[in-house]
Amino acid sequence: MQKSLKSSEYERLVKILAAVRKKAKVRQQALAKKLGKPQSFVAKYEGGERRIDLIEFIAIVRALDGDPVGLFREFVTGEPKARSARKSATK
Repeated sequence: MQKSLKSSEYERLVKILAAVRKKAKVRQQALAKKLGKPQSFVAKYEGGERRIDLIEFIAIVRALDGDPVGLFREFVTGEPKARSARKSATK
């Protein structure tokens, strides 16, 4: 089994997390501050240099006001969750 840090699946997870952060219009520095971590923490996991665990995944998504379960489901199925017309209209 390939180490998760170098796998295509891990790369996909990191891209999803970075996309969620960018969509929320949150800079790495601001996210790191919410997490109580240095900015390099965010830069390293987004750059594929650092592996995050499940607890960190949950904290990151919550810090971005997201739904960790929904985002994990999206990752596992490989399909973005359906957005309601109301949510899409407000964003």
